[in-house]
Amino acid sequence: MTELHPFKNLAFPDLSDVQFNRNSAVILVPVLLIMLAELLLFVEMDYLSICIHVGLLLGLPLAAIFFDNRQVTMAFQALLLLPLLRLVNISMPIFFETTLYVFVFIYAPLIIPVYLVAREQDFNLKAFGFLKANRMWLLYVTLAILIAVAIAQGEYAIIASDYLVPDLSFISILKISLIMVLFVGFVEELIFRYILQTRLVETFGIWPGLVITSLLFGVMHSGYGAPLEVLMTAFAGFILGYMFLRTHSISFVSLTHGFVNVFLFAIIPHLGPGLGLF
Repeated sequence: MTELHPFKNLAFPDLSDVQFNRNSAVILVPVLLIMLAELLLFVEMDYLSICIHVGLLLGLPLAAIFFDNRQVTMAFQALLLLPLLRLVNISMPIFFETTLYVFVFIYAPLIIPVYLVAREQDFNLKAFGFLKANRMWLLYVTLAILIAVAIAQGEYAIIASDYLVPDLSFISILKISLIMVLFVGFVEELIFRYILQTRLVETFGIWPGLVITSLLFGVMHSGYGAPLEVLMTAFAGFILGYMFLRTHSISFVSLTHGFVNVFLFAIIPHLGPGLGLF
C-alpha cells in the first residue's frame, strides 16, 4: 500500500488553473448570499439573516432543477449544507445546563444530510484517507496537536473563550475531545473541506476555491461578534483547507480541528495562553 505522507511535495498549486465562467458566476450567487446572511447575523439583524438562510435552504434545491449542468447542481448541494448548519445551530433547544453537550445535539443530526450529499456526489471516504491504514499516524497526531495549539492561541487572544469543562481531569479531557473531534471537527470538516472545498476547487480552481471556502468558514463563525475572530477563523480554514489539499486525509484535518477546540475551550482557559509553561 502506498504510504500517505503529510505535506509530501509541498510545492504550491499553479495559479494558472483559475477558472471563471457562466457556471462559476451562477455558483457565486448563493456563496455571496450566505456571506450576506452571516454578516447580517454579525450585526444582530437575526431575523433578516434567518430569512435569507431559509430562502437558500428552499431555493437551492429548486434552482438545481433548472440546471442540467452537474457542476452547478453538485455545488448547490454542497452549499445547501451551510444554511442547514446555521439554522440547526440557531434553533436547537437547550437540553442540558452544560454547554458542551449542546454540540452533540447540533452536529449529530447533521451527519444524515452530510452523508446523503456525499453519497449523491459519489464521494468515497477511503479515497480521502479516512479508512486508509497508515503507519504515519503518530506524525499526523503530533502535527495536528502542534497546528491546533498555534491556531487556538491565536483565537484565544481574540475571544478569550471560557472553559466548557470544569477541570483538566482525564474524564473531562476525554469527554471534550470525543465531542470536539467526532462531532464538531468531523462534521464541519466533512462539510467544509471534504464536500464544499472539493466542489469549489472544481468550479473556480485550486486557489480561488480554497480562498472562498476559507471565507465561508470564517463568516460562519460570525456569532462570536468579533471581526478579528472571523478573520482568524478564515485563516484557520485556509490552513485546514491547504492541509486537506496536500494530504487528502479527512481524518487528519478533523483531528486538527477538534484539537483546536479542545485547546480553545478547555486547556488554554484553565492553564492560560502559555499553557502554564511561561
